[in-house]
Amino acid sequence: MLLPQEIIRSKREGLSLTPSQIKGFVDGLVSGGFNDAQVGSMAMAIFQQGMETEEIISFTQLMMNSGDVLSWPDLDGPVVDKHSTGGVGDKVSFMLAAIVAACGAYVPMISGRGLGHTGGTSDKLESIAGFNIQPSIPEFKRIVKELGVAIISQTDNLAPADKRLYGIRDVTSTVESIPLITASILSKKLAAGLDSLVMDVKVGNGAMMQDMTQATALAQSIVNVANGAGVPTQAIITDMNQVLGTSAGNAIEMYETVKYLTGKLREPRLHAVVVSLASSMLISSGIVKTAEEAGDKITKVLVNGEAAEVFSKMIAALGGPTNFLEAPWKSMNKANVITDVLATHSGYISAMQTRDIGMAIVGMKGGRTANGEMIDHSVGFDRILPVGTIVNKGDIVARIHSSDTEQAEQASKQYLASLSLQESPVEELPVIYKAIS
Repeated sequence: MLLPQEIIRSKREGLSLTPSQIKGFVDGLVSGGFNDAQVGSMAMAIFQQGMETEEIISFTQLMMNSGDVLSWPDLDGPVVDKHSTGGVGDKVSFMLAAIVAACGAYVPMISGRGLGHTGGTSDKLESIAGFNIQPSIPEFKRIVKELGVAIISQTDNLAPADKRLYGIRDVTSTVESIPLITASILSKKLAAGLDSLVMDVKVGNGAMMQDMTQATALAQSIVNVANGAGVPTQAIITDMNQVLGTSAGNAIEMYETVKYLTGKLREPRLHAVVVSLASSMLISSGIVKTAEEAGDKITKVLVNGEAAEVFSKMIAALGGPTNFLEAPWKSMNKANVITDVLATHSGYISAMQTRDIGMAIVGMKGGRTANGEMIDHSVGFDRILPVGTIVNKGDIVARIHSSDTEQAEQASKQYLASLSLQESPVEELPVIYKAIS
């Protein structure tokens, strides 16, 4: 038997792990043979020493096979998914899954919880009263077959090795590791039985990958490992130097999703990311051949309401209300205190420290500081002005949703400290940087 401390020592010393050592770690994650301290130590060793591509493929496949692996023999169309490396205000999955399902693909989306300063898709859905984020696998498969989409959280039997590691990474400062991110994402995604995958790799001050070199390395790692494991994958690098859309916070982002799908508000940067990823998914799954065809299909299902209808039916099928799109706040809690953040001086918003905004939400209990902690789904920011906007002293730059006035005052200070203003106009930031396949 391989002792946990010897496996940790090998990686700590910078050695490539053998398949049997990797298996020992993955088995220990599931059985408890690695205790929490040892898992944290192993994560830190990997964070500091890295892994070779072959190690990551082996690690990914062993974590994938640590539980159930789904197959979809009775579906009459392609099975495709998307995953984002996470950011602040990133509610893309909701619109995207509904759009792609309305266009004829099947999207069995297995999502994660918040990590560090980034929000989690599962946490956002749990803002909705009654929504069951962890249905049984047969129920998950039934809903995907009937509606074309279901967005759920990891079940206990789906990549359970990663589920445990994921929670410990969040509280041990080992989130931003390319091998760990790659294996975590792909073990869940490959366990879902996909025909193809599209990755949204965020880059910027609100992303895990702060610069283009890091983001490109992560995108290439995911593409190499996924293709090495037999799932055709493309990665698109998108901007996270400002909040995506106009809101950040669990329930508030669900409300923005409703406004997007019903056509009341489609913030241009958010829309650009949704369309780019949806187009890639439709092409990779063979639903369309060209970006032009994809664009036509995406526009059609948004305009005729098919995407909104698919999303509404999915919310109801997983235990939420049948009228979520018509009355979202009937099934979500509003914050106790909603107050404006006012500009302290005039100028153009030249930069936004997006990670700090994410951490301000964590500070309001909208994210976790300890594994398994309860969160307040109602807190966050909305009416967020984008970089490049000109404001006068006293103008509203955002709005805070908080549990009390003291929390609101603290969050207002943090939000204002995250903004930079200048006298001259600001060059617009790109939204989509590049695709890697």
